[in-house]
Amino acid sequence: MNKATILKEIIEERKSIFPKDYTDTEIPQEILAEILHAATLAPNHKRTKPWRFKIFKGEEKAKLAAEMQAIYKATQPEQLFLEKKYNDIGFKINKADVVVSIIVNFSGMVPEWEEIAATSMAVQNMYLTCTANNIGCYWSSPKIVDHLKDSLTIEENQKCLGLFYMGAV
Repeated sequence: MNKATILKEIIEERKSIFPKDYTDTEIPQEILAEILHAATLAPNHKRTKPWRFKIFKGEEKAKLAAEMQAIYKATQPEQLFLEKKYNDIGFKINKADVVVSIIVNFSGMVPEWEEIAATSMAVQNMYLTCTANNIGCYWSSPKIVDHLKDSLTIEENQKCLGLFYMGAV
């Protein structure tokens, strides 16, 4: 099978797979490294490499789940608070083997949209590499990530674009 055929198959198979469908099997470290390396191969104008990723596994991931639930509870007016949504936040993070924060770093060297586009291409590379390795994944951008600034140590010239969930299927 030639490379073009293999690539076409991977692109056609690529889809979001949600944590409810993940198994409890851990993603091997070599595959996780391959997924993250693929992200760094995305094209980017003036080689700014605007993507920043923070990996959450184990205890750090559990802390992220608790923090996001607390943010949801603190920012929702009482009449709009949904217990199901609160529980879903924790479930999704805890069910995923790995959660990666997607942060764009604005260099000031190129227009911001180009750095967002480059970061998005990095995430697409992660999607494709997950697909090639039978790893379920999806990119979520809940509004509450805006409140994670401190825990993600986001600098003034950065913005969190969401979270990338991964798990074996």
